[in-house]
Amino acid sequence: MKNDIIHGYKDLIVWQRSMELVVAVYQLTDDFPRQEIYGLISQMRRAAVSIPSNIAEGRRRGGKKEFRQFLLISYGSGAELETQIEIAKRLKFSDSLNFNKVDGLLSEVMKMLNKIICSLVD
Repeated sequence: MKNDIIHGYKDLIVWQRSMELVVAVYQLTDDFPRQEIYGLISQMRRAAVSIPSNIAEGRRRGGKKEFRQFLLISYGSGAELETQIEIAKRLKFSDSLNFNKVDGLLSEVMKMLNKIICSLVD
């Protein structure tokens, strides 16, 4: 990927989808028990926000090496979020919780991140 092909992070589909993921995580965690506000809710929201934030920061840094490093950080945040989602599912806060949207978006974002990271190998 050449730096002159994509000028801004907002042009990146992976950034756009990860922003959708943030909104979906906030919507999902709104229905979690209030006692989780400083626990799982906070952890999940921070992990979700970290994904597009690191994509943006890495893209703005300009260099291929730096961009790849920040994408790896985003990928790690995605793995954290995957784990936290699994914990929430196992805790069964409510039968009415629907994880489908979050699961689908997270899977899509992780695949895109992986593909971009692999394409930026020296």
